[in-house]
Amino acid sequence: MRRTIADSIVESLLNAGVKRIYGIIGDSLNALLDAIRRSGKIEWIHVRHEEVAAFAAGADAAMNGGIAVCAGSSGPGNLHLINGLYDCHRNRVPVLAIAAHIPSSEIGSSFFQETRPDMLFQECSFFCEVVTGPGQMPRAVTMAMQTATARSGVSVLVLPGDVAAFEYDESPVPERIIHSTHPIVCPSAEELKTLADYLNKGKRITLLCGAGCAGAHASLMKLCEKLQSPMVIALRGKEYLEYDNPYSVGLTGLIGSSSGYHAMMECDVLLMLGTDFPYRQFYPHEATILQVDLDSSRLGRRTTLAYGVCGDVKTTVEMLIPLLNEPHSSDHLQYFAAHYAKVRQELDNLAAPGRAPIHPQFLMKVISDLADEDAVLTCDVGTPTVWAARYLRMNGKRRLLGSFNHGTMANAMPQAIGAQVAQPGRQVVSLSGDGGITMLLGDLLTLRQHKLPIKIVVFNNGALAFVELEMKAAGFLEFGTELDNPNFAALAQAMGIEGIRVEDPNDLESAVRRAFEHNGPVLLDVIVNRQELAMPPKINFEQARGFTMWMLKAVLNGQGNEIIELAKTNLLR
Repeated sequence: MRRTIADSIVESLLNAGVKRIYGIIGDSLNALLDAIRRSGKIEWIHVRHEEVAAFAAGADAAMNGGIAVCAGSSGPGNLHLINGLYDCHRNRVPVLAIAAHIPSSEIGSSFFQETRPDMLFQECSFFCEVVTGPGQMPRAVTMAMQTATARSGVSVLVLPGDVAAFEYDESPVPERIIHSTHPIVCPSAEELKTLADYLNKGKRITLLCGAGCAGAHASLMKLCEKLQSPMVIALRGKEYLEYDNPYSVGLTGLIGSSSGYHAMMECDVLLMLGTDFPYRQFYPHEATILQVDLDSSRLGRRTTLAYGVCGDVKTTVEMLIPLLNEPHSSDHLQYFAAHYAKVRQELDNLAAPGRAPIHPQFLMKVISDLADEDAVLTCDVGTPTVWAARYLRMNGKRRLLGSFNHGTMANAMPQAIGAQVAQPGRQVVSLSGDGGITMLLGDLLTLRQHKLPIKIVVFNNGALAFVELEMKAAGFLEFGTELDNPNFAALAQAMGIEGIRVEDPNDLESAVRRAFEHNGPVLLDVIVNRQELAMPPKINFEQARGFTMWMLKAVLNGQGNEIIELAKTNLLR
């Protein structure tokens, strides 16, 4: 049988260690899918929406550390990939997207389903090129995968359907496609000395640490001990730093705690390590701010720096510690460690069973207590992320995936699909909002079709609750946020998936245990309190004013019962 460009692509993917592709078939992908079928070595993970394919590929790459692949047919098919690809790109995971295109002879003629994928994907990729003939192969696919791997981001290969079927008789595909390197990046001796001088002079030093601190846990514990520094953790750093950490004083930002917020605001030196925490209002105005990041383009991007250096966190910290020769008082650390202990106790008190409807804090605590020690947990944007940030216990083995940079709805279930496919032996739990699960509801069928034993927990409060909280804080009456939900458990049962519905807090623990022990996919539909307040660590004047205006408007518009329910939920527990 004649060899095609599609065969060359499949061979290249196999040589790069690719075992599966997520996507939906369309006629512009026929040649590629036929090559996959004939190879018999790559699994086609058939999803129900291409956005899910991109999210799943991103989670697959995050779990296995190698490149993952998704594909979409011409026009609307590959256009659906774009939101998931934005998320992958901003999460810095290596993903190759194969965007099929209309026949090459029709490009530019307003042909059926014509778009310009070579332009559309530029903003969410490091590499985006069109394959026009066999002379580009296998070099084009090699460059795409190498770029995605080297820069930890997205590459897009635009492939017209007819071009994929062109005969390919060029040189054989090299056996080694991707060269994955792990260089040690550290500041110069002079830069390290300058950084150390700033830290030696500091009296109240706080660390802000993020995802760039992965693999540096032990080194950072030594640094905190040396500096007597409390550590504030950015959300993406939670899974790497929160466990076995006596220096942790919680998170900051809208989902953080007051201890984390004040530990940053009341320091005289803030050392940022491997974080690009975006919210400028949560940075101190008077402190000396230092930053270490592997990507030097991020230095000073969020706040004005006194000094910034380029380096990986682990190496930089290990080379820095011997240069820190000034003793530091423990007062700053002890004060905020005690503050955090009090905050932690207050948060834990809110996670009590209470009365119906179920407190979402209680639900998240039960999940944390009963999930496997090495569980993979994915969380939807909004209140599931808030409760995960505050109540999920990390231990160095668990993983927490989410749309923490892109901030899109409906990420949790698709990411759970990729995580479960990538590591079938691990427990995978999707912490889904009712708004998120309904946005991509059709892919519940992917769980059934591919027999994925994912446990989906739906925080069912009948509303876009985080949006409502933002409206309240800004003084607006809620509008357009209510969700008229079905019984999700019954819906799951109709799809051939185990469905469990919980309304009584007394039934919650046994229901979660039953779901986790079930040998197959489960949807656990939990009715949680819509009026639960996920308060930020610091309430500013405008938020307080806005909340007061909301209460006044609610009364004047005949919605005073909402204020009563809000008070019952948050004051009478």
